[in-house]
Amino acid sequence: MPGPYIRAAWSAARRCLPSSKTNPKYYNSIFGRTGSSSWFTRRGFSAAAPAIDHPDSVVDPAKIRNVAVIAHVDHGKTTLMDRLLRQCGADVPHERALDSINLERERGITIASKVTSISWNGNELNMVDTPGHADFGGEVERVVGMVEGAVLVVDAGEGPLAQTKFVVAKALKYGIRPVLMLNKVDRPSVSEDRCGEVESMVFDLFANLGASEEQLEFPILYASAKEGWASTTFTKDPPTEHRNMSALLDAILSHVPPPRADLEEPFKMMVSMMERDFYLGRILTGRITSGIVRIGDKVHGLRKTDSGSEKFEEGRVVKLMKKKGTSTALIDCAGAGDIISLAGLSNPSIGHTVSSLEVTTALPAIELDPPTISMTFSVNDSSLGGRDGSQLTGAKIGERLRAEAETNLAINVVPVPGTDSFEVQGRGEMQLGILIENMRREGFELSVSPPKVMYKTEDGQKLEPLEEVIIEVNEEHVGLVMEALSNRRGELIDMGPCAGAEGRTRMTLTCPSRGLVGYRSVFNADTHGTGFMHRAFLSINGFWNDHCIFTYGLGSTWNLICITRNGGL
Repeated sequence: MPGPYIRAAWSAARRCLPSSKTNPKYYNSIFGRTGSSSWFTRRGFSAAAPAIDHPDSVVDPAKIRNVAVIAHVDHGKTTLMDRLLRQCGADVPHERALDSINLERERGITIASKVTSISWNGNELNMVDTPGHADFGGEVERVVGMVEGAVLVVDAGEGPLAQTKFVVAKALKYGIRPVLMLNKVDRPSVSEDRCGEVESMVFDLFANLGASEEQLEFPILYASAKEGWASTTFTKDPPTEHRNMSALLDAILSHVPPPRADLEEPFKMMVSMMERDFYLGRILTGRITSGIVRIGDKVHGLRKTDSGSEKFEEGRVVKLMKKKGTSTALIDCAGAGDIISLAGLSNPSIGHTVSSLEVTTALPAIELDPPTISMTFSVNDSSLGGRDGSQLTGAKIGERLRAEAETNLAINVVPVPGTDSFEVQGRGEMQLGILIENMRREGFELSVSPPKVMYKTEDGQKLEPLEEVIIEVNEEHVGLVMEALSNRRGELIDMGPCAGAEGRTRMTLTCPSRGLVGYRSVFNADTHGTGFMHRAFLSINGFWNDHCIFTYGLGSTWNLICITRNGGL
């Protein structure tokens, strides 16, 4: 019987090895865990092997702060996250360290939300970096329920823009009291008077969105994320000892409440993010609502149905992980209020509840705004089909689209009956364009239809999505832009000079989504590439068919068909 002798020899060998807690590098080299192994596939998890951290401890909920960083695009969210990581001692290998997807680094934008944690004065701060483009607003909607506070970053020169209104509305809806940070105050065009104007604009925005008195009393900080400092008073050149982010971190601890959590209740967690790993399967990320979870615990998945809650899978927790800085740590247990990732279940996705077996009621589902644009994805049946890609069949395309819909709730995939085509519904042309580019890089070859606007019918009335458009152009281009948008059913709400930019004009309009389809290329041509246009979903309104929406082109049958897609003749 060689079994007992083998086990005895293995036990003796383990006693001779150094402890993993005292020498983790040696432990990893013995058991084959090196920095070259790929642990996670998406959303910025480190490729290095995770280290076990706090194996038997649960963080006190009173020492936890869950905070989202929200803003309009290019107002400095990701740069701010880099400075906060450096302030708290994390290793930041390069700029925009949390932008881990290739397209994020290439385009300089944030596409997916990421979670990381930093330590400050004995407290654990779980920070969520969110996208700024309106097309990726679903990423903001599904993570804002995980946090109790938010840092609203506003460009001190530009002021609040379209996406600022969107993210503030979502934060106020969940009762969050944001901390206002006026960024880029080091610019020469930004003065103390200009900061006062922006503060008034933000206050008016809060008031118009129905903020409570407590939410209207938001703290204000002045910062330059690029230079790495924040201050409670307006300054352009703080003293050397204050050129850091301590003021912002202290404001978070002072104004963001700890999570309301009970460690004695059964374990419950709402899944807000999901990744796939080749070895662990689905990795589910979310905030623990109540209780404690440990490796090996039995859990099950719950989802909301019309009749109540439904249990659809049971399993065990095989891994618990927590993002710390730019790396990932393995943990043995976690408690209520903390944001963690777990593996062990193969079916739950975003919006589902993972809980201990005694829990039978699912947590409230995540509410998202409806999609506004759709495109049809189908097999490439042209004469040149099969030359560029390796994934060619409708089954492969459908499998990839369904996988995308599981990780991105803002995208809906509807099969077209009787064909190998799929209608993909999303928030905007950029979101669907990012999906198409990702599929192309993964080896998929497919054909797509032109984007079309999604309509609704309620009580016999046809409804369509309405968007808010903010445009900044040179004065000589105002006439061309106004003429083009008025032909597309745009209505001017506000117009005035841009602060700190001589010869520039800013316009705020509302326009149906169907009038904006394909307009960006026209806008770039009219403004010679010098204009800026920002869009955000506003509401669902009645279908406007009392006037035509005009387009330009030669008078052919094809042009007339294109016109009827956007309005009546």
